[in-house]
Amino acid sequence: MTDIAEYERRIAFALERIGRQVGALQARAAGPAPAAAPGAPPPPSGLGEDADAAMLAAADEIHSLRAELEAERQANAQMSDRVRALREKQETTLSAMERRLVAAAQQAETAQAELDRLKRANLDLAQANRALIEAAGDAPQHLINSALQAEVETLRAARAIEAAELDQIIAALTPILSAHEKSGHAKQEADKDA
Repeated sequence: MTDIAEYERRIAFALERIGRQVGALQARAAGPAPAAAPGAPPPPSGLGEDADAAMLAAADEIHSLRAELEAERQANAQMSDRVRALREKQETTLSAMERRLVAAAQQAETAQAELDRLKRANLDLAQANRALIEAAGDAPQHLINSALQAEVETLRAARAIEAAELDQIIAALTPILSAHEKSGHAKQEADKDA
């Protein structure tokens, strides 16, 4: 309902402006004439009612086209603002993600270096235990058992590390394989449809 009232107000305003413009054109064409009171209907042009109606219709169409053009300009400006805001947000998000990726890569490198150091230490420990066992032929049994138990724990830790590495590899490959399978299924479906 408020839209209709707004349209009526705009139409009345446009008609009033058109009337003033037509009156001004007629006054220029006829020479000096007394000014019309604001809000008064324009005097006839003397060109005929059809010409007056055509002039009013043309003026009304020009006014509506100008209003549409201004609305489009405003919509374009708003869209440009939105695009600019989205671009800024995207750049901010991208730079934050890049910083996180760099930090994660550094952490992964540090973790890998520690993992490699642990593997070397485990191998060194296993070799040292073997050498102790072989060198200590007369050593007490409980010391040999302790050395063998330490070696077994070292081997278990090494296997746990290898299992974790395999889990990481599988986790990295799973999305790639899933995408490959989906594309393969899609291709098979396309081949069936063709």
